[in-house]
Amino acid sequence: MTNDKKIKELVKQRYSEIALQNKETASCSCCAPSSGSTIPFTMMTDDYSQLDGYNPDADMGLGCGLPTKFAKIKKGDTVIDLGSGAGNDCFVARAEVGETGKVIGIDFSEPMINKARTNAEKRGFHNVDFRQGDIDDIPVNDDVADVVVSNCVLNLLPRKDKIFKEIYRVLKTGGHFSISDVVLEGELPEKIRSTAEMYSGCVSGAIQKDEYMQFIEQAGFKNITLQKEIPIIIPDDVLENYLLKENIATYKTNPNIIRSITVYAEKQGCGCSSGCC
Repeated sequence: MTNDKKIKELVKQRYSEIALQNKETASCSCCAPSSGSTIPFTMMTDDYSQLDGYNPDADMGLGCGLPTKFAKIKKGDTVIDLGSGAGNDCFVARAEVGETGKVIGIDFSEPMINKARTNAEKRGFHNVDFRQGDIDDIPVNDDVADVVVSNCVLNLLPRKDKIFKEIYRVLKTGGHFSISDVVLEGELPEKIRSTAEMYSGCVSGAIQKDEYMQFIEQAGFKNITLQKEIPIIIPDDVLENYLLKENIATYKTNPNIIRSITVYAEKQGCGCSSGCC
């Protein structure tokens, strides 16, 4: 098994475990530690409760932003949510697209897909479709979506460049995305970056912000805009599980290395990633 496949299997296992837990006992936030850990912490959950379409049963507390809030979704749009989990962002998007629109949620965890479908069936949502699949090989035809959203998912997976090319493929010309994710501005201590627990919690999978933005541009997107950016501060009691005191002091000289961003970009026409330039 290649390293990329190992990483994906690790993440799939972690999020399948979360789906099978009760919400009250699940580790909260995309940066929650792996099951069995003694580190309870939430670093960046945002409050969805004031958004139309919010359903508490579908909110697993796994995000790092509010991409649907910034996504400029209109009535009648087709929206794709990458890493849709239990359906939280899909149901918020459904409130925006209305009965004439459509929402497609993609997740590679079968338990998450099952949970999302159950949540949709409970509410009689017939224009929300959940599909199991990898977001670096999206199970959707070309030129389908008006809007793509994703919340703290791309950072978990190794081929972010391929994912952005897939997003470009499934968007209609004139479509756009709004994605919340985790990036770095500086180097993480190796002990943090290499720990599997932190990987499945989204920190170690993050790449440099400049590289992340470059992947978006290389995929062919235009009008790339940062809609929101905030630092993520790792609490001392979490750092103590990974670093010696002197290393913590060094790390804290630049405590803003890890950042939550929400980024927007448009598919304005023929991009080089489609091979027509």
